[in-house]
Amino acid sequence: MTDIDSPSGSPAGPILEMRDIVKKFGVVTALGGVSMAVEPGEIHAICGENGAGKSTLMNVLSGLYPVGSYDGEIWYEGELMGFKTLRDSETRGIVIIHQELALSPHLSIAENIYLGNERSHRGVIDWRATRAGAAELLQRVGLRENPNTRVSELGVGKQQLVEIAKALSKDVRLLILDEPTAALNDDDSAHLLGLMRMLKREGVTQIIISHKLNEIMAIADSLTVIRDGTVVETVAMNGTEPVTEERIIRGMVGRSLDHRFPPRSPHIGEELFRLEDWTVHHPTDPGRVIVDRASLSVREGEVVGIAGLMGAGRTELAMSLFGRQYGTGVSGHAYKRGVEIFPRTVRRAIRDGIAYVSEDRKKFGLNLIGEIRHNVTAAALGKVSRRGVLDKGLETKVAQDYREQLRIRTSSVQSPVSQLSGGNQQKVSLSKWMFSDPDVLILDEPTRGIDVGAKFEIYTIINALAAQGRGVIVISSELPELLGLCDRIYTLSQGRITGEQNRAEATQESLMRLMTMERTSA
Repeated sequence: MTDIDSPSGSPAGPILEMRDIVKKFGVVTALGGVSMAVEPGEIHAICGENGAGKSTLMNVLSGLYPVGSYDGEIWYEGELMGFKTLRDSETRGIVIIHQELALSPHLSIAENIYLGNERSHRGVIDWRATRAGAAELLQRVGLRENPNTRVSELGVGKQQLVEIAKALSKDVRLLILDEPTAALNDDDSAHLLGLMRMLKREGVTQIIISHKLNEIMAIADSLTVIRDGTVVETVAMNGTEPVTEERIIRGMVGRSLDHRFPPRSPHIGEELFRLEDWTVHHPTDPGRVIVDRASLSVREGEVVGIAGLMGAGRTELAMSLFGRQYGTGVSGHAYKRGVEIFPRTVRRAIRDGIAYVSEDRKKFGLNLIGEIRHNVTAAALGKVSRRGVLDKGLETKVAQDYREQLRIRTSSVQSPVSQLSGGNQQKVSLSKWMFSDPDVLILDEPTRGIDVGAKFEIYTIINALAAQGRGVIVISSELPELLGLCDRIYTLSQGRITGEQNRAEATQESLMRLMTMERTSA
């Protein structure tokens, strides 16, 4: 690595230097003097816990936080930069792709790629050139879609590729990817990493922010670890001193995580909840069965996992159970402590002691523009109201209690949820449903998009809920997470329960075998 104090602009110098960057939000210091350098043509990874300042640093670089709103210097291609807007950085070939994709779902792929960068002649859009250019870019990123296809018809993985195609249309020289694989399955993630390697061969410098350490180990040339707004270290991945996942984790969280999961001695009681022959049909194609006669149970104090590949029906099962938010023709039986319940609406499900934490906390789990305290109490307003009038003091106290109990990092419970990191947003989402006092809590991808330190805290919360005698159902795409957390694991394939294994017998191989079982006739 080139020393960050070396002269900028030299042929062998870095393409980017950020020197002593300080960024404050009121009294909160998000970046406390961050310095880093990126070499031309390399893939540079940035790791850190949620709230460490990674995205803030990239927003400073891209001009989203304009010059004058921060202290420090940005040197790019040997010149001192002062970007006032995102467009300023893009004209210099710096393009950032955020974790929350910025595509218009109702426009076509071609329209999205050239939005704000239209191909036109005398003020009139040249649609032939637009479609032809989009087709070339799609081929370059390996996406075999018609440029006229609406973005709303694409999965998240393909939308991510459209974002990269859009970046390439701007003659990108420095591409920043913020958690690019957080919402992707293994195949889409592998394709995206392959595309990054291709762009590297073409000379495009890249910065990747990711919590997936195995991907960082596989693709990065160098790594900067940030903790609490300061740089812990910057290292070359192929240097003389080995860079291990343990070393990265220690830098991120300030301690060793020899055990990724907190210790737990389960105390499992009587059967708490049972589902029998649960069947769900597709909401717009009633002839298509999405969940087929699924049966499962959870006991008091037990953590039960549901494993399955993308499209297996895991989320659909959970959403249909929680107030029939998904599907049509829902049939089957649900029992709590041996008594049949009928959670046909969300209100009834909550009354029956069932809670569901969505996999998409930003879309379904939280009101991002609302204050933390409002989000925490949203599912049980009756508990903070007197004769139909909200008791704001009590609401604030409840939110403060959960802030301390779950260690939500915020200066005030009156702050908007949008200002929190992903891990802290997830804690708010958990607080919301914990406050509803459920007997059965369904967690759908509870640690998606959060770092290892925050994951450990979420696992601790799950263990505490089970210790209170609640039944916890965890849906996760990460098999090691299910194996480290759950007492029993059900496998789901093509809408059917294909197996059930306890902690002692379950392995990644045995679970994968059950998850890929072909559907057979009854």
